[in-house]
Amino acid sequence: MSASHSVQGKEAPYYYVPADSGHPVRTAVALLLMGLGAAGWINGVSWAKWSVLAGFIALIVVLYYWFGDAIQESEAGMNSKRIDGSYRWGMSWFIFSEVMFFAAFFGALWYVRTITTPWLGDMDHRLMLWPDFQAVWPNFGPAGVVEHFQTVGPFWLPTINTALLLSSGVTLTIAHHALRENHRGKTMFWLAATVILGFIFVACQAAEYHHAYTELNLKFNSGAYGSLFYMLTGFHGFHVILGATMLTVILIRLMRGHFRPDHHFGFEGAAWYWHFVDVVWLGLYLFVYWF
Repeated sequence: MSASHSVQGKEAPYYYVPADSGHPVRTAVALLLMGLGAAGWINGVSWAKWSVLAGFIALIVVLYYWFGDAIQESEAGMNSKRIDGSYRWGMSWFIFSEVMFFAAFFGALWYVRTITTPWLGDMDHRLMLWPDFQAVWPNFGPAGVVEHFQTVGPFWLPTINTALLLSSGVTLTIAHHALRENHRGKTMFWLAATVILGFIFVACQAAEYHHAYTELNLKFNSGAYGSLFYMLTGFHGFHVILGATMLTVILIRLMRGHFRPDHHFGFEGAAWYWHFVDVVWLGLYLFVYWF
């Protein structure tokens, strides 16, 4: 028997296997409703948006109970060191998949700026296809097919958001060290500060989007620049919302007495995700707003 966790003197099993569950099937049905609704919505089907809404609500409800079951298993002492290792590997591969997701969009930004734009602006293409095309970044496409827009610079909202996320990484690290030292009050204070900074970031990004759309005429169809700007920053903003939500759940669990200095991977997993979000933003700040 390997070393295992225990709760209130109860030893965890070597490898806990949960009982049969209907959660995966319910999740699949919810996702099916959302997928069918999304396809119908795009094609103008009247009931499609209600299908998306029903599927989304069903998904939230199922995940609430599914995660609740996992939390109860952990608090009941069912998770041994082997289960803990499985969680850590699972979260590591999940974050790796997210790294690859953003790498694809960063790669698209690099390819368009460094390869495609100069290539379309060489003498052969200008003579044969688009004589008026200017090989500059960002550009308005051949023959002015893209409405004129202004780019988003680093000052001031993006810089403020950078300070907010970097600060949130510091507060989260302080909270983690406090938890390891069993200072629960200090942990909750600094974790709450992290959550607040995260949602302030989202509010600032919403203000930035409003400014870009209404005053800079920067839209999703504003050429390659517009689409990549909103895809990169928009998906990052979604990840910030997801990460802040995860940390909010962790904060609620702390208030309920969950986690111990030697058994708190739920906290650590959410912290890993938040630090990943911070690093991605630094890349965005440099390559989208500065270069």
